[in-house]
Amino acid sequence: MLKRSADSEASKGGANKRAANTATTATKQSSLLAWMKPKAAATTDATTDATATTGQASTAVVKTKPDILKNLPDEKKELLQLEQDTMDATWLRALQAEFTKPYFIELKKFLKQEADNKQQIFPPREDIYSWSRFTPLPTVRVVILGQDPYHDDNQAHGLCFSVKKPVRPPPSLRNMFKLLQSDIPGFKVPNHGYLETWARQGVLMVNAAMTVRAHQANSHKGKGWEKLLDQIIKTINDQRRNVVFLLWGKDAQNRGVLIDKKKHLVLQSVHPSPLSASRGYFDCAHFSKANKYLEENGQTPINWNSLVDDTS
Repeated sequence: MLKRSADSEASKGGANKRAANTATTATKQSSLLAWMKPKAAATTDATTDATATTGQASTAVVKTKPDILKNLPDEKKELLQLEQDTMDATWLRALQAEFTKPYFIELKKFLKQEADNKQQIFPPREDIYSWSRFTPLPTVRVVILGQDPYHDDNQAHGLCFSVKKPVRPPPSLRNMFKLLQSDIPGFKVPNHGYLETWARQGVLMVNAAMTVRAHQANSHKGKGWEKLLDQIIKTINDQRRNVVFLLWGKDAQNRGVLIDKKKHLVLQSVHPSPLSASRGYFDCAHFSKANKYLEENGQTPINWNSLVDDTS
């Protein structure tokens, strides 16, 4: 999410504006996938401009967004409009072959059925791919894998473990902060749980299931999102070097087989959930180990303490 969606176009006014609004309303009412239509595109239609910080020179990355809807039948265009409109261009290009595979089309049909049945889905549709917009592919330096999005109101926004302000940090995130206090000198626990400043430094935070039915944990598990996550990991493994993967819990650790440990650093521990954190999480020192590895490979360490300065 490029800083709270600043993509709305300027109004044109007068009769033209009223006519355009009428036409737009008619189009939306006829949509087969009202839930899947984004409220606002979070990136421009043509390009994404990201900066990859490597500890040396910063490199501006501009990618033309591919048209993944081209030559598709209308039904598939409806199903994939959300990806076209809200995914970062670098990720859209890297993953475009996945979106027309049978498993992904079935996933999108399932989500359509959820919408038709008036089920409330988290995160909001425009935030499902916010992980891609906060952390474009060329900027990825650290990967944190989550499991299921938070399923209570106003929590999930597309980054695993992160919650929107002013929601109180959930227990797993509080345990992450507890580890940071002992692992990173000078770390101060922020008064919020919004992890945007990490994501913008190259920390990719993504869940295995990217959606969930409101108040029903794991309700979208096994519907196809996990296959997309595997492709995301494979893409990072193939296209990036010297990335740190933080694999917490068995579900995340099982994906370690997709990672070339000669190219990247894989750190494993129990999950920070209160159910398991006492079995070694607080002693894993993963945040300092990640920074040490980045520095050893010519990259700038992550400022894990950046959260306390976030006043957005």
